[in-house]
Amino acid sequence: MEPIFSMTTLQRNPGQVKSAAQDSVVRITEQGVGAYVFCSEEAFERRIAAEREDAAFEARLSEAVGRGIADIEAGRFTTSVDDAFQRAAELRRERA
Repeated sequence: MEPIFSMTTLQRNPGQVKSAAQDSVVRITEQGVGAYVFCSEEAFERRIAAEREDAAFEARLSEAVGRGIADIEAGRFTTSVDDAFQRAAELRRERA
């Protein structure tokens, strides 16, 4: 969970907030309500990189699920393990 500090803490003890912001995004509240986020450049870059990786993974997963649904709708599926291994062997031979 990301650290949360009040605006008062930021004003009275900025070193504490800056220290926490070196590692992650820090949330700043005003009168108990979320108002701002604060982080170091490095923490920001790490967050952006992680979000990019998550988005790419989600896109690949969505594509794979879509292909799976299309295969099922087209009747390209098996219902037994033996049939699945046999079909995999056939595909390997076709592509060799």
